[in-house]
Amino acid sequence: MIRNFSYIMAVKRIISLIFILELISCTLNAQSDKRYVRQGNREYEKNKFSESEILYRKATDKNKNSPDAVFNTGDALYKQKKYEDAGKQFVENVKMNDDRNKKSAAMFNLGNSMLKANKLAESIDAYKGSLKINPENRETKYNLAYAQDLLKKQQEQKQQQNKDKQNQNKDQNKKDQKKDKNDQNKEQQKNDKQDQDKQQQKDQQGMSKDDAQRLLNALANEEKNVQEKVKLAKAAKEKVRSVKNW
Repeated sequence: MIRNFSYIMAVKRIISLIFILELISCTLNAQSDKRYVRQGNREYEKNKFSESEILYRKATDKNKNSPDAVFNTGDALYKQKKYEDAGKQFVENVKMNDDRNKKSAAMFNLGNSMLKANKLAESIDAYKGSLKINPENRETKYNLAYAQDLLKKQQEQKQQQNKDKQNQNKDQNKKDQKKDKNDQNKEQQKNDKQDQDKQQQKDQQGMSKDDAQRLLNALANEEKNVQEKVKLAKAAKEKVRSVKNW
């Protein structure tokens, strides 16, 4: 198929125009994100960190590949004590930044963020990563040593707490064993007392029967004696009446 020459030229012009428009759009977006970054910096210098964060995020919306906007967002979040969110921004900045000095700075700030978030192992790794790029940074060396010392103290404290807990458990076990033994002794004493009480009751019951029998025997004997006396008295009376007075 043979195309008209004028048609081909028209298509080329349209393509060129689209390319120019895209280039202009990219240029305008780049100018827009830099403008927001500058505005954010002014707010940051006024200690208006929340406002600066908003402007930095607007810059990121205009240009997602702006490492400066991402880095500055992390700084603004750090100043607001949103340390873990700040750390995420610095991690993203490290991935997208080819500048070694800026990459080292991002890892240094990441270390600071993790240190503030009490994630000491992560902060130590970040400081070490920063020092691999810039070994002569004294501030990074100092912060690394501080984080390592703090981690060591926390580990020692945790070990001591575990040791104290184990000792407490041992003491509690001893107390429990002693209590169990005392409870067993009390229970045995209680059982012994119950046995003694039962035996006493049996003994008392046995003595009562014996006493009752003796009492009955005594009463029977007394009654017999009384009957004998009555008989004797009756016999004596009859004998007296039989005597006549002459």
